[in-house]
Amino acid sequence: MDETTALCAIRHSDGSVSLYVDEAYAIERGADPAKLVQVAIPRELYMTGTVQQIREYVATYLESQIQGSA
Repeated sequence: MDETTALCAIRHSDGSVSLYVDEAYAIERGADPAKLVQVAIPRELYMTGTVQQIREYVATYLESQIQGSA
């Protein structure tokens, strides 16, 4: 069994994060596919964490990606 679960995410200019179960759902909801980032969520967090905890994890991950490419 995988140790992670992938979610698609978009980080908005105000710092908020939108989460989507997959790319097809994101596009269906009007998300720009060019802005989607796939994030691997640790299985334990995905199974037992709150939506807020997952959002914070994704926001931290996306922020680290921005800082890493700067």
